[in-house]
Amino acid sequence: MRPLFGFLSGLVFGIGLILSGMANPAKVLNFLDIFGAWDPSLAFVMGGASLTAFVGYRLAWRQDRPALMPSFDIPSASHIDGKLLSGAALFGIGWGIGGFCPGPAWTAVPMAATGTLVFVPAMLIGIVIGRALKSSTFQTRST
Repeated sequence: MRPLFGFLSGLVFGIGLILSGMANPAKVLNFLDIFGAWDPSLAFVMGGASLTAFVGYRLAWRQDRPALMPSFDIPSASHIDGKLLSGAALFGIGWGIGGFCPGPAWTAVPMAATGTLVFVPAMLIGIVIGRALKSSTFQTRST
């Protein structure tokens, strides 16, 4: 049952990304270009998403446990370090250059736009390299 709800949630999320224009890199880049052809429409998308998340979290936290899990899985880490800051910077730079973040990029793959067909493989290569660097760093420190 849980995989079905995961799939349906992802489907609704993907449809929302397409309908809102988040899967269109030109629209995203115009939103980020505040000194040029600025398009503020995605601010409403982000505002609506923030409001929905706020209400959803308030309702969820009133429950003893989630509907499909035995307990809530809340991260315990709260420190800000170089890895977090460098990862956030790389994410932002990639978003600004390509006009995609991972969710909308995957959503745009079926449209087969050239930018998507370059961005998604580059993103996957970056994930593989990042995991390899993380595991090699971990092995070096633990020995």
